[in-house]
Amino acid sequence: MNRSPRPRAGGARPAHLHDDRRRTFPPLGPHQAPDGRFAATWWGNAWVEALEDTALDPARLARGRAYAGRGLVDAITVTPGRVVAYVHGTRPRPYRTEIRLRTLGDDQWERFLDTAAARPDHIAALLDKDVPHALAAVADLLPAVGDLVPDCSCPDDGYPCKHAAALCYQAARLLDEDPFVLFLMRGRGEQEILADLTRRNAARSAAEAGASAPTMPTVPARAALTAGAPAPLPPPLPVPAQPGRPPSYPPAPEAPDPLSLELLATEAAARAHTFLTTGQDLVATLTPWQDAVRLAAAHPGSGLTASTRALYRDLAAAMDRTPTDLARAVAAWRQGGLAGLTVLEETWDPPAGPFDRARPALLAADYPAFRPWHNHLSTRSLQLRYGRDGLWYGYESDLDREDWWPRGTPDADPVGALTALLSR
Repeated sequence: MNRSPRPRAGGARPAHLHDDRRRTFPPLGPHQAPDGRFAATWWGNAWVEALEDTALDPARLARGRAYAGRGLVDAITVTPGRVVAYVHGTRPRPYRTEIRLRTLGDDQWERFLDTAAARPDHIAALLDKDVPHALAAVADLLPAVGDLVPDCSCPDDGYPCKHAAALCYQAARLLDEDPFVLFLMRGRGEQEILADLTRRNAARSAAEAGASAPTMPTVPARAALTAGAPAPLPPPLPVPAQPGRPPSYPPAPEAPDPLSLELLATEAAARAHTFLTTGQDLVATLTPWQDAVRLAAAHPGSGLTASTRALYRDLAAAMDRTPTDLARAVAAWRQGGLAGLTVLEETWDPPAGPFDRARPALLAADYPAFRPWHNHLSTRSLQLRYGRDGLWYGYESDLDREDWWPRGTPDADPVGALTALLSR
């Protein structure tokens, strides 16, 4: 085993300087795993399995597990590609121990961030300190056999020694509490990742807004300046498909909260647009939960920026729901408005007719067999829900997870709804 030199007394970084790529965690207390599994999450257990599959001596591994369980690992410092701590052994002076692993390249991070930004359920999971299986597999985030390289200042030549094994087990507990520790080990800090996701989400929102902008009528400058009878006024502008976004309100001393101002302006625009197009105020008929979903859906993004994270958190807490519940409901609202939210939350038994004809139509279009349940038709990762409005709504989940999220555009034809879902 390689030997690592001890750090010099003057080499420590000042504690008051924030560095998103360096985190130090206080010592974890004693830990007993009642079910025999040292970690609680699937990614924490994957970390432990990579250690145990690499170990050459099960006895040293068992002693390391016991050291970790007794809390003999001091504060743990995590930087890209490295996990370092002092571990107490039989001698009075602890040993400097570290675990090294490969960081991800820029192309792997690009694939990971593009995949995460494309799906609101992945973003919601990351904000809730959860790691979807599909997202972890995009960039090989979890270590495989041989990826974890131990190093310790002790005289033991085991691979790993009991001190390195103890550090590995305690690191799994850190991953349980915060999966962003795993991302830091692979090369990028939490704030760096969230800022990158925010930029990608904003760019996608801007592209969608630009694509839907109406063509404005114009008057030639020569005609406007020519003497004589004024040209007739242009026809009224067409009613936009959606209400516009209000301007940004910068913070200022003694001024109202910018987020509150933006929400008020967005609310006014949405209600004015409804009056303009229908002559009705549909907001007055909504329940508090439906109105909370509508407010969140009117705000761009998926809870990534500080302001939208606060909005999702506060609205969800006021409704006694989780931010993930709200993010899923927002996706349903953006898919089909109030009808889409009703399809998400209501299960009912449709009468014979369009629902019974849907399965043969899907089979005739060479789609896999769907199993029926009430108004749902499902495979292992795809689902169609039949609404009371006669439309089919597409849903998608990671394979066999039963974690359904609205996708695509509603359609009166189940084949059309499924095609719209898969085309995304």
